[in-house]
Amino acid sequence: MKYHQIDRDLFIKNRGKFMAQMKPKSVAVFNSNDIYPIGADSTMPFEQHRDIFYLSGVDQEESVLLLFPDAPYEHQREILFLKETNDHIAVWEGEKLTKERALAVTGIKTVHWLKDFEKILFEMMTHADTIYINTNEHYRAAVETETREARFVKWWKEKYPAHTVAKSNPILQRLRSVKESEELDLIQQACTITEKGFRRVLSFVKPNVMEYEIEAEFIHEFTRNRSKGFAYTPIIGSGNNANVLHYIENNQQCKSGDLILIDAGAEYANYSSDMTRTIPVSGKYNDRQKAVYNAVLRVKNEATKMLIPGTLWKQYHIEVGKLMTSELLGLGLLDKADVQNENQDWPAYKKYFMHGTSHHMGLDTHDYGILTEPMQANMVFTVEPGIYIPAEGFGIRLEDDLVIKESGEPFNLMRNIPIEVDEIESLMNS
Repeated sequence: MKYHQIDRDLFIKNRGKFMAQMKPKSVAVFNSNDIYPIGADSTMPFEQHRDIFYLSGVDQEESVLLLFPDAPYEHQREILFLKETNDHIAVWEGEKLTKERALAVTGIKTVHWLKDFEKILFEMMTHADTIYINTNEHYRAAVETETREARFVKWWKEKYPAHTVAKSNPILQRLRSVKESEELDLIQQACTITEKGFRRVLSFVKPNVMEYEIEAEFIHEFTRNRSKGFAYTPIIGSGNNANVLHYIENNQQCKSGDLILIDAGAEYANYSSDMTRTIPVSGKYNDRQKAVYNAVLRVKNEATKMLIPGTLWKQYHIEVGKLMTSELLGLGLLDKADVQNENQDWPAYKKYFMHGTSHHMGLDTHDYGILTEPMQANMVFTVEPGIYIPAEGFGIRLEDDLVIKESGEPFNLMRNIPIEVDEIESLMNS
């Protein structure tokens, strides 16, 4: 891993919180992700399953975590299974966790090689009534590939049909959505790396540069600061490309007078950042671009103030919609008749601002969190309003990452990333 080792106390705390929510006489099992093939002997870069990472800090393939708080003996309450390492693996694939190293990373004292998993699980199941299986129930999930976790669930159901099934996901949705201080520090580090990338780009952009060249500047700065790279596929959309919400081709030339919408964030230690800025190719916004930009910025600033404990996500978006409607009226993009005759299921402002304003962020860019439950302190949300005007050839979105506090306005993890028109123009022309 490129990142500095994380204090194992974080993972010890996380496991303690999860086990406190488990039913009596129950076992929970968490699997690492697979390494996915591309073709021939090529594979995609490994990405660890965020749940096993959250609970253990293990960041390698073929790993399994077993939790059994009511096990007969203390050494059976937390068990980690790892791919057995040897000199041959070390030469061809690099260092893998040894049992001693696993203890240092995770704080788990009982570590076995993966070949012993089925035997030890059988022993644990003879003392358990329930097993927690780890299904993906995120509201944006659309999984077509059979995961290692899914294969385990199928195998387990055939092997142990008499046991009761419980779900780990509802517990993790709540636990992972409220961040520990160590997690906030890691997200801050990801945001700080993103800031470095953005400042690099501000001094690089000029007319006729290619979108993918901007992407390359980010990845250079991210990698040299211990990041694996982008937390998600970056959007570098110049001109009308900015009006395609998930534009990821990043293959067009940036023309003089156009704006570039940049939605890009670094990861650090598997934690995400999520930034959007919209900058002028020529280093200066024209009057119309500036007016729309500042309207989006006002909505972002006012929406940010609403991220306080007790806020309901659905009502929050209704209120943000009112802010955006007012701004669109001021810009002449809507008139009073548009608002009076609007469809309540698709308000008039949705013509120019058709996506949500905020989502949970953490180990996943669109992180765990139950949207029907009130916001809490130490949750991290994005705030990302936008106005998209294909008829005028540009779209503007601005996005920061915020930590909800016990009282007062949220803490902006991207407070040092330039966002005001004057600062961006000054930096681009310095």
